[in-house]
Amino acid sequence: MKETYNPGRRNFIFKSALTTLSVYLGFSGLNSASAKSFNPHLAFDHPFDTGFSQDPLPYGYDALEDVIDAKTMEIHYTKHAAGYSKNLKEAVAAEGVQTESVEKILENVSKYSSKMRNNAGGHYNHELFWKTMRPKTADNKPTGKLEKAIEKSFGSVDAFKTGFADAAAKRFGSGWAWLYIDADKELKIASTANQDNPLMDLSKVKGMPILGLDVWEHAYYLKYQNRRADYINNWWQLVNWDFVEKRYEKLV
Repeated sequence: MKETYNPGRRNFIFKSALTTLSVYLGFSGLNSASAKSFNPHLAFDHPFDTGFSQDPLPYGYDALEDVIDAKTMEIHYTKHAAGYSKNLKEAVAAEGVQTESVEKILENVSKYSSKMRNNAGGHYNHELFWKTMRPKTADNKPTGKLEKAIEKSFGSVDAFKTGFADAAAKRFGSGWAWLYIDADKELKIASTANQDNPLMDLSKVKGMPILGLDVWEHAYYLKYQNRRADYINNWWQLVNWDFVEKRYEKLV
């Protein structure tokens, strides 16, 4: 028999675990701004089982400088993304959801309220977004099976990056660009509006996201203002291709 969701109890457990983790990693609560280090273990844990609480960032707020500034990262994580997590828990409690996986909610999101759709999507998208980035490295590019799959699907890595950047740049208003695996295990590029994603049963494009780029203005406005294209171009330096490749290999 599945346990009924208890937000108070889960918050207590989450905060207790986070306090222990914070001591180990040198963080203070959810504020990881003290270090430019990267913890790959935080990025790789449970890639297909997203809970309702925020995972700690696998790096400090300042770790993605100078592509994404520390203040943007702090506001994005502690305000915008934290709000999605909070509102998702409220919707889960109010609507009597009996699953602990956000993925399962998204697969049937048409059955739920708009609050559930917006916040389950927002929480899932951001939890994936943080993990698909790491401090910038020189000559950052996909390798191994993922590189071969990208070349097969799009002709070359450069052609893929052009197509993905185009989807991100042309998304009108707020939304996301995705690299995802469809039902035929083929790599595809798409964009979705607001906090929608390819996992949702009401999405026009369907599949498992392995890489996502947030093109809401709050993700880049402090540094780039209206220059979304510059943000997209610089973001490639941050992509955690090891994490993306691991997600890909689990699905094919």
